[in-house]
Amino acid sequence: MSNVVIAGQHVLLPDLTEELTTEDGALCLPPDESERRSFLDEHGSGVKVAVTSSFAGFDADLMDALPDLELIANFGVGYDSTDVEAASERGITVSNTPDVLNDGVADLGVGLIIDVLRGISASDRFARAGKWKNGAFPLQREVTGRRVGILGLGRIGQEVATRLEGFRCEIGYHNRNEVETSYRYFGSAEELAGWAEVLVVLTPGGAATKALVDADVLAALGPEGYLVNIARGTVVDEDALVQALNDATIAGAGLDVYPNEPHINEALMALDNVVLTPHIASGTRETRRAMADTVLENVRTWLADGRAVTPVN
Repeated sequence: MSNVVIAGQHVLLPDLTEELTTEDGALCLPPDESERRSFLDEHGSGVKVAVTSSFAGFDADLMDALPDLELIANFGVGYDSTDVEAASERGITVSNTPDVLNDGVADLGVGLIIDVLRGISASDRFARAGKWKNGAFPLQREVTGRRVGILGLGRIGQEVATRLEGFRCEIGYHNRNEVETSYRYFGSAEELAGWAEVLVVLTPGGAATKALVDADVLAALGPEGYLVNIARGTVVDEDALVQALNDATIAGAGLDVYPNEPHINEALMALDNVVLTPHIASGTRETRRAMADTVLENVRTWLADGRAVTPVN
């Protein structure tokens, strides 16, 4: 009988799944619902630790099927797809992988800003299509000196801001609470968007931030403004975003996350002023290895002495 079960192994780092199964004797939860029920009936008792990811998540029903569960170790910094409230009610600890992905996510955020303002991906498509011989690519916008609003100035937001200081950008932010920083604070997302030329979304996901960036925020950002989302797709009202892009309410967007991943709204794919990446912000070899090491540390520390290294509840 194994003390560890893996949910959603297909979206975990393969090396992590292999290490957990070979070294810790972990079992993989079948994705098929009927197979899963049989698996839980046979192996559910005795499982103390479950490993999952923000893509797979972990709900209350699954917790109830594992009566001896003590820890849910999440592969990722975001854990909104796991029912943390239900876990807390059942005395189950949830952990994540903070800090180790700050650089990777911040790098991609700045990359999306540069790409969408300078039209790098769009100009690549222009060149590959042989359009250059018919005329020059349209002029784009500079990144240097822009007013950048960061919606969610946490660890990753600070890293984005630090990188943008090198571009002589002016930084503003909105959090639920003002923090100690030299950056300018705004009392709401709409106020921040009204000041910013680029709005970078870095809030956590979940019910509290659902559709935080709505039609009013996008209208405040304005026709010269750009949206970059490297947080969660649910934070942005996607219908309002599509409308704003089609109506030129905003100038463009760089998106790494979507409400219904891995599906991307076809209306977004049809727009040339939108840069789309498939949720790759933490998708570097270095970052994913560090995330895996954090998961392993949480699992092994818990099994050794009942302690999580990076608990969230």
